[in-house]
Amino acid sequence: MKNIESNFKESRIYTPNQKFVKSATVTDKILANLHDEYKNNPDLFWSNLAKQEISWIKEFTNVCAGNAPDFEWFREGKLNISENCLDRHIDNENNAIIHISEDNKKQIISYKELYQKVNNFSFALKSIDIKKGSRVIIYMPTIPESIIAMLSCARLGLIHSVVFAGFSSESLKNRINDCKAELIITVDSFKRNGKTIMSKETVDNALKQDCPSIKKIIVFKNSDKEVSFDPNIDLWWHDILPNSDQVVLPEVMSSEDILFILYTSGSTGKPKGIIHTSAGYLLNCILTNKWVFDLKKGDIFWCTADIGWITGHSYVVYGPLATGSTILIYDGAPTYPKQDRFWEIISQNKVTIFYTAPTAIRTLMKLGENKPDDHDLSSLRLLGTVGEPINPKAWVWYQKKIGKENCPIVDTWWQTETGANMIAPLPGVTHTIPGTCTKALPGIEIGIMDNNGNEILSKNEGGNLVIKKPWPSMLRGIWGDKKRYVDTYWKKYNNKYYVTGDTARYDEYGNIWIMGRSDDVVNISGHRLGTMEIESAIVSHEFVAESAVVSYKHEIKGEAIHAFVTLGEKYSKDIGPDVAEEIREWVKDKIGSIAKPDKISFSTSLPKTRSGKIMRRLLRNIARGEDISGDTSTLENEDILDQLKKSL
Repeated sequence: MKNIESNFKESRIYTPNQKFVKSATVTDKILANLHDEYKNNPDLFWSNLAKQEISWIKEFTNVCAGNAPDFEWFREGKLNISENCLDRHIDNENNAIIHISEDNKKQIISYKELYQKVNNFSFALKSIDIKKGSRVIIYMPTIPESIIAMLSCARLGLIHSVVFAGFSSESLKNRINDCKAELIITVDSFKRNGKTIMSKETVDNALKQDCPSIKKIIVFKNSDKEVSFDPNIDLWWHDILPNSDQVVLPEVMSSEDILFILYTSGSTGKPKGIIHTSAGYLLNCILTNKWVFDLKKGDIFWCTADIGWITGHSYVVYGPLATGSTILIYDGAPTYPKQDRFWEIISQNKVTIFYTAPTAIRTLMKLGENKPDDHDLSSLRLLGTVGEPINPKAWVWYQKKIGKENCPIVDTWWQTETGANMIAPLPGVTHTIPGTCTKALPGIEIGIMDNNGNEILSKNEGGNLVIKKPWPSMLRGIWGDKKRYVDTYWKKYNNKYYVTGDTARYDEYGNIWIMGRSDDVVNISGHRLGTMEIESAIVSHEFVAESAVVSYKHEIKGEAIHAFVTLGEKYSKDIGPDVAEEIREWVKDKIGSIAKPDKISFSTSLPKTRSGKIMRRLLRNIARGEDISGDTSTLENEDILDQLKKSL
C-alpha cells in the first residue's frame, strides 16, 4: 500500500522573538543539554527531572520498569499530588485562581485560601465514609469548586473521573457504571450561552437508568434554581463542610497509584476510560508547562479548555498549580454575551499566556477579524493552540491580531492518552512554520511508520505517527479492558511502539506535520491523502472561514471527497456554484487535481463540541447518507445537523 501523499506547501518561517528569548526558560544551550542528557542516559535524565520538580514523601528507587504495553515509573516513590499543587505553595504571594463567570462576576482565590478550601472539602469527603481507591464522578462546569473537588480527591487518594458537564444522562450513566463510581459531585445548575443547564436533573435521570454503585450525591449550590433533593442519597456541599477550618494530612500515595480515569468522548464505540497515575503524569505536566508555555509565577495563564477534557486537567489544574502559577478560568461561551468576549477577558485580567483550540480561533476570525483591535491585548506574551492542527491562515491571523507579532505561538500535539504535550515548539528556541507542531520535546522519541513497520524518513511522505519509547505521563491502560488497551495502542506493531492513531509527515526541516486521524485518510483512485491538508488548502481561500473534509464511497474512484465549508461573514451571502468551483480550482492549485472535492456543502457552521472540536464522524454520516451515530450531547449547536443534511 502506498504511503500518504503530500503536496501542501508552507514557506513562511518565524524566528523566536528576541525580547522573549532573553528571559526564556529553555534556551538553545539548555535544549542541547537536555537532548544530550536524554541520549546519554534516559533513566538518569528522567530521574534528575523528577527529583528536581516533584516534592517526594519518599524518593523512588527505580525510574522505568517493565515492557510494553505495561510500564511503571518511579517505583517505590511516595508523594501526594494535592500536596505538590498546594502545600508547597501556601506562602505564595500569587493568586491561585481567577474565576470569571459568564455574567462577568469575578472571584479571586489565593493559594492559602485554595489550600484551606481543599482541606475543608477533604474533611467533608472523609465524613461520608468513602475509602482510598474509590471512584468519584465530578460532573461540574469549570468553576473553582470543580478544581477543589479534584484536588480533594487527590489529597485523599480517591480516583476522580471528571465528566464533561455537557454530556447527557445516558453518557453519564455509562461512565458511572463502567468505573463503578460510589460518589457523584455536581452542581444544581449552571449557565452556558445564556441558557440554564440543569446538571442535578441530568444526574437524577442517569441514576434512574440504574447506577447501583452510587451511594451519595454531593450538590454544590451554584444558582437559585430549585432542584429535586432526596435526603437518603443527596447532600448539599455547604451542609457537609466543617464549622471551622480543618487540616487533612495528604494521603501517602505510590507513584503508580491511579490519580484519575478520563473517558474519551466515544466518537467510535464505547468510550475508553484512560488511566493516569500520579508521579509520571505530574512530572510531564510540570515540565511542559515550564518548557512549552514558559510558565512563571508572575504569569496569568488562561487555558480555555473545560476541566472535563485532558487539556483542562493538565493545563488548567495540575500543571499550572504544581508550578505555583495563577490560572484564569471562565465558565461561559466564547461568544456570549458578545462576540469579542475572549478578547475582553484577556484585556480586563491582563492574561499573559493564552491557550485555545484552532476551531475557536477560526470561529472568532469569522465573527470579526478586526474585533481584537478594540481591546488592549498587550499583556499577552505567549499564545498556544491545542486539539487539532491549526491551518496556516488561522495561525497567521492569531499571530498578527492577537499576538501583535510579538508573541510566539506554540502549536501543541498530544492526546488524552499521552497526558501532556509531546510535540511542540519551545518558544525561546524554535523557528516556527504556520501549521506544524515542529519537533518532539526532550525525552520523547517520535517515529513515522508505514503499515509494515518500516520507518518513513523521507520528506513529505506520510505514515502512522508512533512514540518509540515510554514516557512518564503515558496512559497505564483502559479501565477494566486490558485487551482493548493492547489492541488499540500496541498491537499494530507487535507491542514495539505506542500507536497514536494519527498520521504525520516530516518536512525538509525535520518538522512534524499532523495529517489527520488514520481513520480519516482518504483513498482516491489509489492515492492516499490526509484530510487535514485538504482542509488547510480550502481554508486558505479568502472566502472561507472553516472547512471539514470527509470521504464517501465512489463507484469509480473508490472514495471521493466531500467538503463542508463555512464562509466568512462578508462572503456568506454570495454562495453559489461559482464559489464552489472556485474553491475546487483553488485546491487543485494548492495540492493537485487529485485532491479536488467532488462535493462541497455550505453551511453557517460546523458541528462542534463545546471544547471546539469539529465532530467529523457526524459529517461522515451525513456525507454517506447514514443515520447519525454515537453521542451528540456534547454538541454546542445540535440544530446544525438538519441544516447540513438539507445542504446535500
